[in-house]
Amino acid sequence: MRARVRALRARGHNIRSVARTLALPYTTVWHWCVDRPDPVQSNSAARCFRCRPELTGPAHPAAYAYLLGLYLGDGHLVTSNRVPVLRIYCTDTWPNLIEACDAAMRAVLANRVQRVQKQGCVAVQSTGKHWPCLIPQHGPGKKHQRPILLASWQWEILTAHVGHFLRGLFHSDGARFTNRVTVRGKEYVYPRYMFVNESVDIMGLCQWALDLLGIAWRMNRRNSLSVARREAVAVLDRHVGPKS
Repeated sequence: MRARVRALRARGHNIRSVARTLALPYTTVWHWCVDRPDPVQSNSAARCFRCRPELTGPAHPAAYAYLLGLYLGDGHLVTSNRVPVLRIYCTDTWPNLIEACDAAMRAVLANRVQRVQKQGCVAVQSTGKHWPCLIPQHGPGKKHQRPILLASWQWEILTAHVGHFLRGLFHSDGARFTNRVTVRGKEYVYPRYMFVNESVDIMGLCQWALDLLGIAWRMNRRNSLSVARREAVAVLDRHVGPKS
């Protein structure tokens, strides 16, 4: 009930209106919202554009597009706890990626971000009741075992910031490396991007984003996408670039 009271307050209702709507004493609502407010929840509620109809989108849409790409690759949203926890797993090899993930979480919603050291990687995580509002793709089980469908408002954000979305995808489940092939005794060396994901839906989102930027790609395996043409790699370099 306390959470419902604070949610109504976050949407702009005054104390008397909340008390009347939920059939609560005025003093109880005042105590919960004014005398002892929940600073973390109030702040996150104020930043959640899905819970505030006067906001047309996130304050930092590019950061949201990047964070969603990271989540679809190496992220997990735990909703079984009292407060949901968003975790993005970043390998220790790329310290700048860890910094970028931390910054994106803070730009989108997080008041605090934790870094939990795991074996070979860091779990960049943030607790917040409104993460499920912003990432409706969460659910039980592995992502490739359930449908991954975007909401209409997410399509609008990603279409406007498709390069940042691709950056998140490739920074999580992708790589840029130097490919070497030998043809008739002559060695050819060229840069190449690879994106690997078991989810057909997530792979489809990557293909859609590449098509939107006119970047040529091909599937070299069932779960693996390759960008190897010189002009295509050059365009992707402008939006993604190598991890660091």
